[in-house]
Amino acid sequence: MIETENDALNIPEIPEISGATTQEYVYARLRNAIMLGAITPGTSLTMRGIAERLHLSPTPVREAVRRLSSEHAIQIKDNRRLTVPLMTLDRFEELVALRIAVETHAALRALPYISDIVIGKLTEIDGSMDRFVAERDSDQLTLLNQAFHRILYTVNPAQSSLPMIESIWLQLGPFQRQVITEVAEYYQIDRHKEVLAALTARDGDALSAAIANDIRDGVLETGRSLLAAAEGGDMALPDVSGATGQV
Repeated sequence: MIETENDALNIPEIPEISGATTQEYVYARLRNAIMLGAITPGTSLTMRGIAERLHLSPTPVREAVRRLSSEHAIQIKDNRRLTVPLMTLDRFEELVALRIAVETHAALRALPYISDIVIGKLTEIDGSMDRFVAERDSDQLTLLNQAFHRILYTVNPAQSSLPMIESIWLQLGPFQRQVITEVAEYYQIDRHKEVLAALTARDGDALSAAIANDIRDGVLETGRSLLAAAEGGDMALPDVSGATGQV
């Protein structure tokens, strides 16, 4: 079922951004909501509706939406309505393949800079994620998963791939949330522990495999099945609820 703007529009709060303009704040908040999958793909939106939800004028919303449209996170329709794009099977396969290619590259480039302190931080995040799995808190789980990967990749002082990685997360986020909703128990192996073991051993091959398997386990097979069934007319994609998983 596709939601309408009459339904409650979920745009989670974010921490204040020091020195940010209103437009920058709106962009960051909408971007976070889409990356978390808090706005269901296909949801019908308007500039005015978003502005009212954020208690702001439409002007900063308009510029934020323009930026998100250029990142393929929001579609602007001919009738000036907005949607978070529905996922297609071909686009999904492309985004997952890109994510594996870019993130394994980023992890390998970071490996020479890994310290025991960084491994300790990542271990702490992974432990917190285990608790949120039990609590079925998908928002916090997604945020911590992103933090785990972001910390790993940015250990490399010369890294240039994070903007590309976050762009892929942004485009995959809403559909990933649908995958999590459909299959609550799909994530059977904690691949982050394999990442941590590879980092501790300074084993590049094992690190690449763990990162790739983490991404594949998170969405690939279930996502393919859902999209193939939906495109074949056998089922509708699920609405977002509160299921959890690591992606």
